Amino acid sequence: MNVLITGPSGFVGKNLVEYLSGDPQFSVVPQSIRSSSIFDFSADCYVHLAGKAHDISNKSANEEYMLVNYELTRALYDHFLVDEHANCFVFVSSIKAVADTANNIAIKEETEAAVETIYGISKRKAEDYIMSNLPGPSKRVYILRPCMIHGPGNKGNLNLLFKMIKTGIPYPLAAFHNERSFLSIENLCFVIREILSSDRIAPGIYNLSDDTPLSTNEVINIISSELGRKPRLMAVNPGLIKVVAKIGDYFRLPLNSKRLQKLTESYVVDNTKIRKALGRPFPVNALEGLRRTIRSFRKN
Repeated sequence: MNVLITGPSGFVGKNLVEYLSGDPQFSVVPQSIRSSSIFDFSADCYVHLAGKAHDISNKSANEEYMLVNYELTRALYDHFLVDEHANCFVFVSSIKAVADTANNIAIKEETEAAVETIYGISKRKAEDYIMSNLPGPSKRVYILRPCMIHGPGNKGNLNLLFKMIKTGIPYPLAAFHNERSFLSIENLCFVIREILSSDRIAPGIYNLSDDTPLSTNEVINIISSELGRKPRLMAVNPGLIKVVAKIGDYFRLPLNSKRLQKLTESYVVDNTKIRKALGRPFPVNALEGLRRTIRSFRKN
């Protein structure tokens, strides 16, 4: 089975190429694509990872998000529809296509969209285009909405938190109680492999997350444990922290209101639908997956 993977140089792309290359049933074809690309390739399955990642510094132009996350996805999907050899299309979207914040509810596939960021809007528009142009029964189409993905080689927020804990700086936000869903890169690759390898998983939209959400305090405890240290948690008054964050908005300090929200909000993703479709557990549980990621940080 030929599997074309776009975005092969990204974090997810590198891991997926390696993961599928170890399975003899797949012949992996990494494919870099651009907005100006003329698609002249063909494959049995398309896995579309290429996209413009969420820029928390807000320096990217809105047009860039729409061009990469929507226009490029639409062009690739249209090519898939006319590719006579293609029978499966997997679009790796984002849970942010549903909601920027979870508002203390577990996000399900049917949760009404409440998206304000251009990143989420561009991903949602690509989803809507695909769902409005579904092919006949000879072609299967899947939209996957992962939450925060982590794993070896990841340089996101977990890595930043790890570096802070490693310096010995106390974590001052322990008074905030939250729950967040994470997704191990191995579990994401596992789901994609299961979709590609058989048609027993019905086409459609699936939210992806590990089984157990974790609080930021629990994550810090795990990081500290892997570093062989006692966790340093400070429960500073939340009201005082919020005042400091507002000052940070004005003076552009490391702690501002947006960053405080990211660190302390609850964001839980319901993965019931994909678990039922798989019919068997993920290969890595939430705690072990996180520990593997933290151990990889220690090696760098």
